This record gives sequence, structure tokens and C-alpha cells, in this order.
Amino acid sequence: MASVNKVILMGNCGRDPEVRYLPSGQAVANVSIATSTRRKNKDTGDMIEDTQWHRITFYDRLAEIAGEYVKKGRPIYVEGRLKYGKYTDPAGVEKNTVDIIATELQLLGGRDGQSGSGSGGASHDEPAQYAPRAAPRAAPQAPSNPGKSGFDDMDDDIPF
Repeated sequence: MASVNKVILMGNCGRDPEVRYLPSGQAVANVSIATSTRRKNKDTGDMIEDTQWHRITFYDRLAEIAGEYVKKGRPIYVEGRLKYGKYTDPAGVEKNTVDIIATELQLLGGRDGQSGSGSGGASHDEPAQYAPRAAPRAAPQAPSNPGKSGFDDMDDDIPF
């Protein structure tokens, strides 16, 4: 049976990324992302905001990109997988950890990290997407005869 371990988060960075390099030369960056939900308190009618903090780890080129472009307070979109771990704190107490190992990153908002930069240029509000790719995709080829639609060689016997 197949299984899935996928996390999608969209939130604001709580701190600037910490980028370091392993002895193998592999780049690693860590950042925290805050996500918030709002709900109404049934008893008082007040709005309650619940903020959750998530630890994100980037590797290789994605770590270098995060270190260069991700800043505290900037909204980002992250896809990745959950990784559970344990460690013993200095007092000898065993603690559990949950990290998100990022596989994709999108910078949201304008170039300065604010949504709606006010510059009027659509290019500043486009999200920048970063994800490791195995190989670049080939550009689609234009038809040799622009007068044809490309569907002329299809069978007319479509079964639906």
C-alpha cells in the first residue's frame, strides 16, 4: 500500500534563516513559520487567534535560496514532509521534535516581502517559486504548419 507524508504551509517567517554547511559541504537552513487561525469564542463572542509555530529545514540549493531571500516577517509558502525526532535536554529530560523537511519554497508578496507592494508592477507581486528540479523541461515546439490546429491527425472515433 502506498503512503503519503506531505505538508503544505503558508505563513510568516518568525526569524531570519540560519544557514550552515555540513562537513560534506551540504547547505542546511532552518527557519520558523507562524500560521494562524481565527475562531469565535462561544461563551464571550470574542474572536480568538490561535498561532502555531513550525520548524522548517531546507537542504542544498533550497537552503542557499532561503538564506538569501527569506527574511523575518516575510510571507512564504512551503511544501515538504514531516520528520519526527527526539533529544535529551541539558536537564536530562527526553523531548520530542517535529520538523518539516522542505522540498519546495515560494516567496509571497512583493519584493520587499509585503503583500501588495504598491509599486503598480505586476512582476513585483508574482510569487517566486523555488524547488529542486531533476532536469529542465523542453520548450513546446510550434507546429510546422500554423494553419492546422494539431488535432487533424486524431481519430474521429472517440469512445465517450
